[in-house]
Amino acid sequence: GHVLAPSRARHSCKEAGGRMQPFQNEKAQLIMTLRGMGIVDADVLSAIEQVPREMFVARALQAHAYENASLPIAMDQTISQPYIVAMMSAALQLTGRERVLEIGTGSGYQAAILSFLCRRVYSIERLRPLLVDADNRLREIRVTNVTTRLGDGAGGWPEAAPFDRIILTCAPPVIPDMLLNQLKIGGIMVAPVGRDRNQQLVTIRRSEAGFEEATLLPVKFVPLVED
Repeated sequence: GHVLAPSRARHSCKEAGGRMQPFQNEKAQLIMTLRGMGIVDADVLSAIEQVPREMFVARALQAHAYENASLPIAMDQTISQPYIVAMMSAALQLTGRERVLEIGTGSGYQAAILSFLCRRVYSIERLRPLLVDADNRLREIRVTNVTTRLGDGAGGWPEAAPFDRIILTCAPPVIPDMLLNQLKIGGIMVAPVGRDRNQQLVTIRRSEAGFEEATLLPVKFVPLVED
């Protein structure tokens, strides 16, 4: 449980002459779009409703924050399309009790969504400027259950392993064994895999017997860069 900063919400209402909060209509439209595209997980839709996506994009792009599109962020990275964020979040099948490892903090938006859906998020980013920005945004919207670190995502976060769930927001050619081994038995990983135009979004479940992979859909993510 954490609440979005009430002071800012009050402030923006006042500025708008007592009208609804900014982007209320755009947000409602996005939720309808996602429902129409088959996103039915009420908790995921609620998280998307509660996280102010406009805070995670450049000021110049804020008017586009609730379009169902990926947008550029600093350092040649992107903030994923809301449909993909919703789909990946739903595919993790979170109950609220899990510890989740995220590879690629990026803008911090996916971590913010997950913060409403699980117990704790551990998020790794290799580009320091992105991490600093993401930390500031998460602090500003009062998210307290996301822990971040600077580092090479391919190595995971061994000290905090194993994890109930692992999500990758960048695509390796194949999933590094280091990451697979940090997934609990019974755990689920959701990741884009492959090079360039041939990426697929996959779910990987770990059982006593090993790893079972299923393909969800073709995607286009930035590559996972290993040090």
